[in-house]
Amino acid sequence: MVVKSFKFHTPQITYLIRKKLWAQVLFALFLGLVFGVFLGPEVEIVEKETAEIITDWLSIPANLFLKIIQMIIIPLIFASIIRGITSSGSLEQLQKLGLGAAMYFVVTTIIALTIGILLVSVIAPGNFIDSSLIRESFGIEDAEPVESAEFSIQDIPQSIVGVIPSNPLASFMAGEMLSIIVFALIVGVSMISLPKQSSQPILDLLESIQKITLKVVSWAMRLAPFAAFGLIAGITSKIGLSAMTVLGAYMLTVVIGLFAMILVYVMIIKFFTKRPLLSTFTMMKDAQLLAFSTSSSAAVMPLSVKTAEEKMNVKPKVSQFIIPLGATINMDGTALYQIIAVFFLAQLFSIDLGFTTILLITLTALAASIGAPSAPGTGIIILSTILIAAGIPPVAVVLLLGVDRILDMTRTMVNVTGDLTACLFFDKRIKVDDSPGEKL
Repeated sequence: MVVKSFKFHTPQITYLIRKKLWAQVLFALFLGLVFGVFLGPEVEIVEKETAEIITDWLSIPANLFLKIIQMIIIPLIFASIIRGITSSGSLEQLQKLGLGAAMYFVVTTIIALTIGILLVSVIAPGNFIDSSLIRESFGIEDAEPVESAEFSIQDIPQSIVGVIPSNPLASFMAGEMLSIIVFALIVGVSMISLPKQSSQPILDLLESIQKITLKVVSWAMRLAPFAAFGLIAGITSKIGLSAMTVLGAYMLTVVIGLFAMILVYVMIIKFFTKRPLLSTFTMMKDAQLLAFSTSSSAAVMPLSVKTAEEKMNVKPKVSQFIIPLGATINMDGTALYQIIAVFFLAQLFSIDLGFTTILLITLTALAASIGAPSAPGTGIIILSTILIAAGIPPVAVVLLLGVDRILDMTRTMVNVTGDLTACLFFDKRIKVDDSPGEKL
């Protein structure tokens, strides 16, 4: 019976590995772990110098992956933010419902970031391993740690003014992500105030840019299994199986944070919408399961609108505005995951994040979550933006590839839950005339 069961499941496993990228990455992670053990000092099959040469060659896919992501991250963020803002349709809609929604989304994102910072600071998953071994495995053992900068009240005015780029082209060339994001926000708001025929050509161009960059991302993700294999093999060959312990602690921290965010939505539904919790979450079940399986808020959008209108009785003009906008800029789960990942990698590399740096990466995570495309796998791409702001080696993002798919599924479910909760919140508070002839 055991043999028959094994034969029954083997084709399914083979199909997953051949067709599903996340399965390929997990399989590569396992192979890299086994290969790294054989290269490590516990087995001593090869000499240390030979093992280092092998792992250097195996790290090529990881470095290529990083280069491709760095190449397209700026146009991807810029196009996504502007398209997200202009998705509201008109300045009138943006003023009537959009400003309230934007404030709501910012508040919930700040709550998510706060939860993430508190959890990762208390659990400290990056301290589960000797950071000197990690730095050595990445070849940065001689790198100087980022110094903590003192922050005073006199620095606030200059910091506020500094986020506005005086020369956007220079910001693009220098990769100053926060300035680029602010510039995109300004351009997006100005474009929505123009007549549609004036802004439509640029929006079409930005849509093409976004599609092109996402296509490049899909190509880069094909390197992900090879990158995960090479990186995990190299790390395991130096530090042993403790690499899995630290990744497990990181995953647990993120999952705890995401479920804490679900509790925030529970409180919003309970105290602000006055709806019964059990029946409300039962209505959300189908959309949540689809989000968990597809890892794409965009793919769930039609079902989310249908769920809001038919099951929750949300006004169509609320649901059809909040859900498309939320699928673009309401990324609480993504923001929480990103801030935990940054702090985790900072702990892993023994990088001391001062108050100024923490404030900077928090603002960057908040702004970057607005421009996060609602497609599977892009959260790990946007993370590179915040790593640059934090002074963490961007190649470290490859370390998280092996476990990102599982976390991507969970955080997408949280994002979709947040969008449906926002629909209930605004349906309760905003009076909308549903007469056919009137628009928001």
